Amino acid sequence: ALRQFKDEGITIEQIQELLGQITYSPVFTAHPTESKRRTILENLRRIFVVSEELNNPTLGKEELLRIEKRIESEIHILWRTDEVRSNKPEVRDEIKSALYYYRESLFDAVPKTYSNFNKALKRVYGETTAIPPFLRFGSWIGGDRDGNPFVTPATTKLAVRLAHREVLGEYIRRVLHLGHILTHSSRLCQPNEVFLAGLERDEATYPKAFEDKPERFASEPYRRKLFFIRYRLEQNISVVKARLESKESPVAHDFSGYRTENEFLSDLTQIRQSLISHDDKTIANGDLVDLIRQVETFGFFLVRLDIRQESTRHTEAVTEILARQEPPIDYSALSEEQRLSILAELISKEDTISFERTDLTEQTRQTLDVFEVMTQMRQEVGSEVFGNYVISMTHAASHVMEVMLLARSAKLLGQKGGKLFCNIGVSPLFETIEDLNHIEPVMEALFSNKIYAELVNQHDNTQEVMLGYSDSCKDGGMLASSWGLYQAQQQISELAKQHGVKLRLFHGRGGTIGRGGGPTHEAILSQPVGTVHGQIKFTEQGEVLSNKYSNEETAIYELAMGVSGLIKASRNLITTPPADKQEYLEIMGNITRIGEQRYRQLTDETAGFLDYFYEATPVTEIGLMNIGSRPSHRKQGDRSKDSVRAIGWVFGWAQSRHTLPAWYSIGSALNNWMADNPARMEMLQQMYQQWPYFRSLLSNTQMALSKADMSISAEYAKLMQDPSLATKIHQDIADEHRLTVESILNITGNENLMDETPVLALSLNRRGPYLDPLNYIQIMLLKRHREHNTQDHTSEDPWLEPLLRSINAVAGGMRNTG
Repeated sequence: ALRQFKDEGITIEQIQELLGQITYSPVFTAHPTESKRRTILENLRRIFVVSEELNNPTLGKEELLRIEKRIESEIHILWRTDEVRSNKPEVRDEIKSALYYYRESLFDAVPKTYSNFNKALKRVYGETTAIPPFLRFGSWIGGDRDGNPFVTPATTKLAVRLAHREVLGEYIRRVLHLGHILTHSSRLCQPNEVFLAGLERDEATYPKAFEDKPERFASEPYRRKLFFIRYRLEQNISVVKARLESKESPVAHDFSGYRTENEFLSDLTQIRQSLISHDDKTIANGDLVDLIRQVETFGFFLVRLDIRQESTRHTEAVTEILARQEPPIDYSALSEEQRLSILAELISKEDTISFERTDLTEQTRQTLDVFEVMTQMRQEVGSEVFGNYVISMTHAASHVMEVMLLARSAKLLGQKGGKLFCNIGVSPLFETIEDLNHIEPVMEALFSNKIYAELVNQHDNTQEVMLGYSDSCKDGGMLASSWGLYQAQQQISELAKQHGVKLRLFHGRGGTIGRGGGPTHEAILSQPVGTVHGQIKFTEQGEVLSNKYSNEETAIYELAMGVSGLIKASRNLITTPPADKQEYLEIMGNITRIGEQRYRQLTDETAGFLDYFYEATPVTEIGLMNIGSRPSHRKQGDRSKDSVRAIGWVFGWAQSRHTLPAWYSIGSALNNWMADNPARMEMLQQMYQQWPYFRSLLSNTQMALSKADMSISAEYAKLMQDPSLATKIHQDIADEHRLTVESILNITGNENLMDETPVLALSLNRRGPYLDPLNYIQIMLLKRHREHNTQDHTSEDPWLEPLLRSINAVAGGMRNTG
């Protein structure tokens, strides 16, 4: 990215300007698509670390034999470890599993990412510049309560406190390490005045730190300062440990710990500047800078926890509260315009709306409790501990204003000195094709609302909007989803610009192509021109976490690729990029309409198609795996397309080697639009070469097509009770697969799928001989498991455990599941 910028004449000053405006924000979620146990991940990590030692060219024969024996032992342990969880994980387990990635890789990967970027600048430009912190990590684990009754207000507290404890523990370890390095003697160097004044203040303020040994490190000023720092951090961690043990007592008035991470950062910066003042710049830019980078990135919160809840919960809470006002307000009877008016009036009033909590239903009290917890945790940990409040299934502007009214009750916003203040950001989530089509009027109603506009202005004048890839793809197919999201981004970006609001788009991507997955670098570059604005936020779900962040090396690579993609996509902040060609946009609109019609013809209009899905894939059996705390269906026992979650939808099709959501209807759409017209074929070939969006779409489609196998999926189809229906539906799917492959190869000009990504193609081909037999084993196990359940309801099913292991094995071979 930097070399390309230099070739285009972009100066290092422009690079610095750009870096000051970018933020790269992966958000970890506990979506139930990670089939590997944490125990297995830890074992794989040990194998990786030991195998890396084989790269040492100085190894002797005996040492080489010792390493090989260690690897052999770890593999034996792996073979003898249960792959499938015996119990369904609780939310607490999911929180701890996410913290594993910080402990094992990200705490080290983050400072190295900054260091590598600095080296790249030096290499390309011959000089460096100040690099501001541009990495921010988020989480939904413990905050996402949409469809998960096990995420409670107490769970949210737990998530915040465990993250707080984790990051403090890391800082204490780092400070202890620095104390063994910065052993400078005051007789051999002269710290600067700012540092010495700070040390003197510490001596006066925290006498208990050296109570046992007052003269310890008396002639080693940096070690003495670091001991004060460690002493204060230990006060912080002792408080959070007490709270995790349910001791909710307030912090003592003589509390010696740090009140904010900025105090801690200031102490570290003082040490660094002092080292530089006596020509120890190399030491100042070593491990100390790594710790400073960590604090700049992780603060005292580690991750910004997003809260997510479904819109109807807020509507029901507001309806109940307003019904108890004097005089009562029948909120359910109001029009959308009337709702916005009454909500704005109540939010802007000087007095908070009053109600007796004990009179409210348990559900409404729990909805309100979440906002109270947000207020409490902000006071306890810091103002940055929460990200945004995400509203799933946002259909109207009033859904956002309802959350604002409820937040007002917990003093997250309100009146202060005659002016509104706002300490909460709300992100409407647009998920279905219909919602994406309505994004413009919904956001226009919000931006035009005087009270809401003022609240946004008080919250850094930034509006975050979340776009759901999974449900839109399940709803209307890959083309309708992908193009709907592209247009929605263009519309909302232009609308925000008109209203003078900064926009941050939050991409709800899954691991698979059918849920918006694919290489992060290419995904960022394929966004509409001028919509990234230096900020990208996206979910990292399930199996993606272990693939990207289990090892420090892969974490560094993923962060580097993501940031380079963000920098390229944000060039509009320093230059004027060329706009999309109008002709391409019109063609894509026409192709999408054909594709959506074809997809709905199969999934919505074909009789028995949902029966095919439930019988010709292991989706029901996937629900028996203990891979997530959230229920697999929105409504248990409901077999409709609306009820099955997008994760189960994609997971089932992937296991049975259909991979249908990621490609179905694309072949028909392309072929019908071309209509044997050579000029149209040339136009599509041109779009593939020149338009990053279209190229990324077809590249991801090729990956999904390569993972599909119509011979294997035909065997799954034979599991259906109605053979004629199975044959008919599978033939339709197979014909579409063949047509899609042919169409894409004609457009790309390649002989085989994925010719342009040979390394990835080789990886897929190598997995085939191991993966294909696993599918045939799974088909046999599905047949026997279902026969047993039909014929025998008394004895234990001997086929269930091996069946669940086969699901786990196929998921490992496919590399992404849901």
